[in-house]
Amino acid sequence: MTLLAAAGIYLVLDVNSPIVGQHLNRYEPWTTYNDKYIGHVFHVVNEFSGYNNTLAFFAGNEIVNDKTSATNSPVYIKAVIRDMKHFIKANSVRTIPVGYSAADDLSYRISLADYLECYETDPLETVDFYGVNTYQWCGEQTFFTSGYNNLVRDYSTYSKPIFFSEYGCNEVLPRLFNEVSSIYSSEMTSVFSGGLVYEFAQEPNNYGLVDYDELGNVKLLPDFFAFKEQISKVQDVPLSKKLILQNQQNSESKGIRKQKPKRKVCELKYANLDISKGIPRSMGESLVKSFHKQEKGKYVPLTQEDMTSSFKILSVDGTVFNKKPIVKPVPEPIADPQDSISCKYCKETKKEANENGVDKTEKNNKKKEKSTRKQKAAIAKKERNGNEKKKIKTTVVQLMPMLKSPPKPMPNQIDQSKPSFKPKIKSES
Repeated sequence: MTLLAAAGIYLVLDVNSPIVGQHLNRYEPWTTYNDKYIGHVFHVVNEFSGYNNTLAFFAGNEIVNDKTSATNSPVYIKAVIRDMKHFIKANSVRTIPVGYSAADDLSYRISLADYLECYETDPLETVDFYGVNTYQWCGEQTFFTSGYNNLVRDYSTYSKPIFFSEYGCNEVLPRLFNEVSSIYSSEMTSVFSGGLVYEFAQEPNNYGLVDYDELGNVKLLPDFFAFKEQISKVQDVPLSKKLILQNQQNSESKGIRKQKPKRKVCELKYANLDISKGIPRSMGESLVKSFHKQEKGKYVPLTQEDMTSSFKILSVDGTVFNKKPIVKPVPEPIADPQDSISCKYCKETKKEANENGVDKTEKNNKKKEKSTRKQKAAIAKKERNGNEKKKIKTTVVQLMPMLKSPPKPMPNQIDQSKPSFKPKIKSES
């Protein structure tokens, strides 16, 4: 995580794994939704909540993908989402989004999206975002022939952020990735927020952008260069009021009206899903507080040696593309989002707060405000008396830094006790 942060890379993490006891059985979820499984989920969330380049968590991926799983799993998916969000609220120093990645099956994806969006009494039962795995753009296609226009139509009123959690059809090779320009066009961005290409490393299913040889060297595949060419054409668009207004106008011109987010009340039935049993009682209630003193993941100092790979990067023809790859740190740290402690069990003591990477507590803030008020009162009194004007001016100048938020630290000033985005880099003597 430290190397990823140094390179400016965020992580969206699935809390599940193929190991027995670390995922839901889609056909018999009641056999796997237990203390052991939820304990695993909480351990993953707790560990990665310590890094502020953890962008989000997936509570599941394609759990619903046929009639049987659609009958048995939906209420358990919602239970896991609820448990994760309650855990984050209680134990994380910041809010981390929790979502779901859905198979692109028309029989289930829309109804499941609607079900995961709603809640009855507990707002933490809803997803924070929804991902769609879609492989319908194959070879030479367009926004309309690929069916992307239908995806935009189907989710045009969805109240949560939505994106492609997987894309990159390989039925036609080599992959051209022409869909990239469409995904990031105004036709799509009014509803969808980009996507994730499947996948980085080559596996038997032949979706990889790179492969590894027997020595561990990385070989760049043709798909890597094809995707690089397409994504390099996408312009970074600033998130401004002007852009938001433009997207809104584009949507309205196409008959799409985004409504203000509001509570989505659950329906009694959803097409092709069985939710009649209701959401099961939480298996994680007794575990939530037990984590509040457990150590979270922390960034570690990096040397130049750590930043340099011992493996080579090879081109498509096997020639050396990069003999000595080096991670290039981002120019400056992204602002630390953890300006205050928000979680239920993070306000125990000043010592515990500092261990979680927070340098202020509510108590300290009150003391600081009180001290500032006293100093300002003293200054005002001296001004009224008209004495020591020069000294007053000096005091005001000294006081100003206390009235402002701390400046963004430069790379060599970063305190490793804080989960700042940019990790500390050691200089070698």
